[in-house]
Amino acid sequence: MPAANLTRTEAEQRAGIVSSPAYDVTLDLTLPGDEFRSETVARFRATPGASTFIEATTVAIHELELNGRVLDPAAASDGTRIRLDDLAADNELRVVSTNAYTNTGEGLHKFTDPVDGETYLYTEFAVAEANRVYAVFDQPDLKAGVRFTITAPAHWTVLSNAASPVPVADETSRSSTWAFETGPAISSYIVAIIAGPYASWHGSAASVDGRDVPLGLFTRRSLAKYAEPDVMFETVQAGLAFYENAFGVPYPYGKYDQIFVPEYNWGAMENVGAVTFNEGYLFRSRVSDARREQRAIVVLHELSHMWFGNSVTMKWWNDLWLNESFATWASTLATSQVTEFTGVWATFASDEKTYAAEQDQLPSTHPIVAEIRDLADVEVNFDAITYDKGASVLKQLVAWAGLDAFQRGVGAYLAKHGGGNATLADLLAELEVASGRSLGEWSKAWLETAGVNTLRLVVETDGSGLIAAARIEQTAAASHPTLRQHRLAVGAYDLVEGALARTFRTELDIDGASTDVPELVGRPVPDLLLVNDDDLTYAKVRLDERSFATAIAHLADLDDPVGRAVVLGSAWDAVRDAELPATAFVRLVLAGIGRETQSSARGLALTRLETALGKYVAEDHRHIVAAEAGDALWAQAALAGEGSDAQLQLVKAFTRIASTPAHADVLGSLLDGSTALPGLAIDLDLRWELTIARAALGVGDDAELDAALALDDTAKGRQLAETARAARPDLEGKAAAFRRVATDVSLSNDLARAIAEGWRRAAPATLLAPTVPEYFDALETMWGRRSSNMAAIVVKGLFPAPLVAPDVAAIAASWLDSHPAAPAPLRRIVSEQLAELERALVARDLDARALEASLGEASFGGRAADPQ
Repeated sequence: MPAANLTRTEAEQRAGIVSSPAYDVTLDLTLPGDEFRSETVARFRATPGASTFIEATTVAIHELELNGRVLDPAAASDGTRIRLDDLAADNELRVVSTNAYTNTGEGLHKFTDPVDGETYLYTEFAVAEANRVYAVFDQPDLKAGVRFTITAPAHWTVLSNAASPVPVADETSRSSTWAFETGPAISSYIVAIIAGPYASWHGSAASVDGRDVPLGLFTRRSLAKYAEPDVMFETVQAGLAFYENAFGVPYPYGKYDQIFVPEYNWGAMENVGAVTFNEGYLFRSRVSDARREQRAIVVLHELSHMWFGNSVTMKWWNDLWLNESFATWASTLATSQVTEFTGVWATFASDEKTYAAEQDQLPSTHPIVAEIRDLADVEVNFDAITYDKGASVLKQLVAWAGLDAFQRGVGAYLAKHGGGNATLADLLAELEVASGRSLGEWSKAWLETAGVNTLRLVVETDGSGLIAAARIEQTAAASHPTLRQHRLAVGAYDLVEGALARTFRTELDIDGASTDVPELVGRPVPDLLLVNDDDLTYAKVRLDERSFATAIAHLADLDDPVGRAVVLGSAWDAVRDAELPATAFVRLVLAGIGRETQSSARGLALTRLETALGKYVAEDHRHIVAAEAGDALWAQAALAGEGSDAQLQLVKAFTRIASTPAHADVLGSLLDGSTALPGLAIDLDLRWELTIARAALGVGDDAELDAALALDDTAKGRQLAETARAARPDLEGKAAAFRRVATDVSLSNDLARAIAEGWRRAAPATLLAPTVPEYFDALETMWGRRSSNMAAIVVKGLFPAPLVAPDVAAIAASWLDSHPAAPAPLRRIVSEQLAELERALVARDLDARALEASLGEASFGGRAADPQ
């Protein structure tokens, strides 16, 4: 059942009536089937005589009392809200109900491990799902302590925000009861319960105030061997010390558990003292250094929330960006300082900023401080504006105000508002005091307007090789015309003994449509002039003609990884804006990928190579370009260092873009061992990637798939088998996979994702064409039958994005025109997908025209893929 859609007006009105809530919650998790018993005693103060409501999404309410008065559940509750009338100054509400587990990653999620038959539970209460478990005023500014009493099977572990008590066993029922102390006063969306026979490890971290903070790590038993407790504990220990020093505020809670949970919708969630993580961060096989870096960032992201977001929390969801942007920026800074991944700011430039700019150019773009009218608005604003653009803008603010001043301001904000709720205005006030800068105009330009600026360096020479004039021109899209003040650097690079080395750098403020750069005047024209050197600001960058030519020819020779990231990001923006043919971008990546030394940069370049081949290279030539790109990647994989990170990434990229019978033979020979690359193990994950790739090419039979599943008959293995089946280039199979995801509401979140992922792997993409009319006809039905999160998984997963065709764009546009009253989040998803489709069509047109002139003149420098 979808939860009620709380509006901001309702939340503000209720906060004016209700105060000081506290909850005693008793749960029985031993019932058979898919339901559990919940009893809530809620105590709160209120305006005498007033009326309000409390959220409680239930299967059935059995007892309902308010201040000793028995209420009729049928009259007072609609299944998601309970009406509360004639309130007293001090109130006590008792609700006894039957509630339902979910398999969607919302509320209280239930999962049974196929390996050992054990059941695991966990909660996910963001954005407002706590009411699926107990009756609660489910909004962030009504913080409360919760005292849980939980009965569960005796061999389970039960965790919450407070420390776990010693359970009391009931020998007759083989159950135990955990009577927790009241947890800290926190917002309902970061309350947590985790229950099941989890494997566990324990450690501690030293706090600046002299405490030893207990640390816990928990996984399913069948995944215990992948836990890496030393890595997880060491990262938290270093991060806790870093944040305490940076903020000047001790760790605010009594413990810190990290729990890997199945079928999770997010990367992780910052529940107070009980952080839940996606099991994808348990590495069952060897992964790239980039993936390990990403895990470190996520661990430190969630840890930073304990201060920023949990101790000090937004009043309403319009300040969601404050939580997520700050954590994204802070975790990147911490990763660069306390882990082995010191080059993480290059990842930030390549990854976060690029995705932010892409989101910022969609029709659904919004200011960082978004208008959030209701919970439906929140659900779709967990996007790259909220996380990545916000973090990019904070990095710009740090460059403008100075890191020391910024950290002092944040520390003052945390100290002043700790344990409570605050707003953007509260944070800006402390930052103004610390930095001595007025931030009103900065906030209006950066936080309250949408869109990304484009910066171009225009250089004039005097004929003797010296720069006569230089200026940075700033432009903005007509739909979002704001020109902003930027603090940025310009770097001059020259080829010196085969390397592009920086020979000069100047930092300046720019504002308006044109800003002179007088520090460049009179200097020799360098081989490369890089705008936004060191990636200080958030903007798209365009290089002058000479610089771009140097970058294309010598990207791998640029020593600075952040500089390489800025150049490659500029080229990628140009592809998406139909200024650079996608084939030229493919050539750029393939020319330099073999010499890229940074794992994350290599991985992101390969991901964009795959996207360019799938979306932006002209269809008439795509098979040629993809075949030669695949050959080149296989050749470079064969030449990569034995057992190196580059070898692993190149082979995995090859599995994703393999497109010819010769490529399929290579994949098969790797599977059966007739071809081997020294140092490359065909482990569980790589075996599945090879199996899925061969299935997508139409050469992997049932026996091959069954063999892979026999080696990995786990929850993950079964999901990957579903992906492989749905990936097969078979019209009937594609239609069956489509209809299963579209119509089967019993599918779990991960299973729906797995099938949809295979369905989208369509070679050729025309295999998806028969389901296009069915998709648009069923959109509102698919949306209405599911929770918002599951509906988004299905609608996004089944949009025919691989089919880049004008008729698909026309159908999508027609649907939007003819369904003006469709739910706003649904219309947003469709409009975003349409915008990306239209962008791809324009990019393909440019690539087609460029390729007609150059196809016979260029080669990608690989060799034909040869399984021998």
